[in-house]
Amino acid sequence: MAERPIGIIINGATGRMGATQHLRHLLDIRAEGGLPLRNGDRLVPDPLLAGRNAGRLEKLAATHGGLRWTTDLATALAGPDAIFMDCAATGGRAALVRRAIAAGKHIHVEKPTAASLDEALELARLAKAAGVRHGVIQDKLYLPGFAALMGLKRAGFFGRILSIRIQAGAWIFDGERQECQRPSWNYRKRDGGGLVLDMMAHWRYMLEGLGAPVRRVVCQLATATPRRVDERGERYDVDVEDTVHALLTLDGGIMASVTNSWATRMRNDDTIFLEIDGTDGSAAAGRHRCFAQPATLTPEAFLAAGQGEVDFRAQWSEVPQTAPRINPYRRCWELFLRHVAEDAPYGPTLLEGAKAVQLANLVYQSHREGRWLEVPDLS
Repeated sequence: MAERPIGIIINGATGRMGATQHLRHLLDIRAEGGLPLRNGDRLVPDPLLAGRNAGRLEKLAATHGGLRWTTDLATALAGPDAIFMDCAATGGRAALVRRAIAAGKHIHVEKPTAASLDEALELARLAKAAGVRHGVIQDKLYLPGFAALMGLKRAGFFGRILSIRIQAGAWIFDGERQECQRPSWNYRKRDGGGLVLDMMAHWRYMLEGLGAPVRRVVCQLATATPRRVDERGERYDVDVEDTVHALLTLDGGIMASVTNSWATRMRNDDTIFLEIDGTDGSAAAGRHRCFAQPATLTPEAFLAAGQGEVDFRAQWSEVPQTAPRINPYRRCWELFLRHVAEDAPYGPTLLEGAKAVQLANLVYQSHREGRWLEVPDLS
């Protein structure tokens, strides 16, 4: 058995996603002696923190025992590190990925991969032509609740799936009386902000993974909070949407709906809630728990509802969690590292990232034109 260090450039390492998700779980793998491979070797992540703020980078590097860091991304890309991860603001991602591909780096990035479909497809083509490994983070299906939904689907629990409903969101403070929970770039178009571009990436792979390919979409968007206060305490105008209502048609006639908002006060069990109805049963899940009701145990509800004495939630049973809980971001990294080191399969490539951008672009177009749009196949 040998230890095999692998250098990973994390651009945007000091941000919320970089520090609390990507860096944290790579360091966990390293602290455990590395990721075990089929041949008995252990792959040991060696992060290089990259960003613009030297003070923040130095502090983060020192917190974790003296990690490597740099503000010079060009030099980092010219160095020996094998993988480039970008989890900084969306607006500059496509240009950075293009540079990393040209430098021969394997690509593992956050979504969305680009602002336009043409640009997202270009990245996929460039990566393929360069012969580098490439992938985009798709973490949600590894959360315990949604993993349980996937298990039910694979077991044939639903029979023929009829509909899928996604409700997601939270109230994001405007910064006046309480600090905003999201960085201000999320609300500026020039920086890659907007709820559609941010979240339709998740909803597409969840709808297709738990249901079937998306074929048609119609959407209505809104900006509920038009002015906000940024990190410096300055007011600014929001020029992107913060509320999405979408209807979708999936293969097989499955009806789907997505209600997603940064201006809603949730009364569900979680900030993401997904329900699937099928001929043989239904199931509903948040990120951590899943409940199901098979057709054989479905009670009469239409007349009983009028009595006001029925606890409908009590008629559902919790789906037991049998698999070990692994953080979804760690799971994505484990799969991608094995993809790089031993040619193990990795599904969410940059082409899958382009599919997410495609749906986001069609949602924007549908809102502008006020009509249903077809979702063409991508290859």
